[in-house]
Amino acid sequence: MPKLKRSSQFKRDVKLQVKRGKDTDKLKKALQILVSGKELPEQYNDHPMLGNWDSHRSLHIEPDWILIYKVDQQTISLIRTGTHSDILKR
Repeated sequence: MPKLKRSSQFKRDVKLQVKRGKDTDKLKKALQILVSGKELPEQYNDHPMLGNWDSHRSLHIEPDWILIYKVDQQTISLIRTGTHSDILKR
């Protein structure tokens, strides 16, 4: 079972989501599925990123709440979480 590695930025992002009143249980549920190795349900819209993020994946906790992560052999690195504009500066 892979281990979760949380970046410093991810930890700050989670605090911001809590401050915004987001339900972090939704994030925890997605992380449990990732760690279990099961296929994510379609509702998460899991997909590879492009451009500067091309070695990463993204999934949707809510329509405008995303998680960016990277999977290695024994580690799932949690890079960022937040809105599209928080992360992608759109």
